[in-house]
Amino acid sequence: MADKSANDNGKKRILTGIRPTGQLHVGHYVGALENWVRLQHEYDAYFLIADYQALADHIDDIDLIRESVLQVGIDWLSVGLDPEESTFVIQSYVPEHAELTMLLSFITPLGMLQRNPTLKAETEQLRPDQLNVGFFNYPMSQVADILLPRADLVPVGDDQAPHIEMTREIARKFNRLFAPESPVFPEPGTLIGRVPRLSGTDGQSKMSKSRGNAIALSDDADTVQKKVMGMYTDPTRLRATDPGHVEGNPVFEYHDAFNTDTAQVDDFKERYRAGKVGDVEVKKALVVAMNNFLDPIREKRAYYEGHMSEVEDALMEGTRRARATAAETMGAVRDAMRISSYTRTWE
Repeated sequence: MADKSANDNGKKRILTGIRPTGQLHVGHYVGALENWVRLQHEYDAYFLIADYQALADHIDDIDLIRESVLQVGIDWLSVGLDPEESTFVIQSYVPEHAELTMLLSFITPLGMLQRNPTLKAETEQLRPDQLNVGFFNYPMSQVADILLPRADLVPVGDDQAPHIEMTREIARKFNRLFAPESPVFPEPGTLIGRVPRLSGTDGQSKMSKSRGNAIALSDDADTVQKKVMGMYTDPTRLRATDPGHVEGNPVFEYHDAFNTDTAQVDDFKERYRAGKVGDVEVKKALVVAMNNFLDPIREKRAYYEGHMSEVEDALMEGTRRARATAAETMGAVRDAMRISSYTRTWE
């Protein structure tokens, strides 16, 4: 069997994705998208819009998912993902994602899903009537998403690293049970972004659309200014002359992530610790840095909003390529499991 870790172009393959449940924000950029833009030139890159998984906890808001699929496509193109260099995939348009999820679920212990830290954390945020079988199964769907294109590497945030280890375990188990001589799946590695996690503007440990503590990639300059000037800083600092804490302060976290004037950032940190600069001055500089970062993205977004056919073409062409890859993988999976055909072959 051919080496699964090398493709026709000689590059190894990556798979990563986003659930379409609203606007993408700057946390998505530093934690994922920035890395993806670079990796698309080095790898055979598959970028997935995981709309099946979005249904798990947004089944009552399908209109949001429908709109978000296209908005994610616009954001991807606006930050520099190139559909000529990479493959954009709409999950539900590739039915093999659901088939592989089902087959892998038969060899996955329930306890492995119950220990998934992301699932446990999200379960605590939902009401009992929001918990459905699909929600509990979506980590299984994530495993199938990674293994279907036989990805070698998965770029994720640090909170998803345990899930990649779960994927590795399931890949090993499948290969051991069904294809010990010629493994079907590689064991994917993990790649963490430059900024593993960006705090919310309210100081919460995670930026989240649902919490309203995010700066969206599509926010205009006035919205960014309003959000930055209202950001959480150091609660122990009552006056500008009080020595302040830089560590754990979201304003400085954002400066480190987005302000290219490192000398200015270092000066602010020194003066902040000494009680020689106020929050307003530091925040005003952050507004400038954030808008400088977002301006090119806004310009491209405006273009694609006026040329939606290009967005749709990128999604459809990538999905077509992904279906060909998926069919190849599922052929290998069914052959390994000996379920390709149940008919008898006569001499």
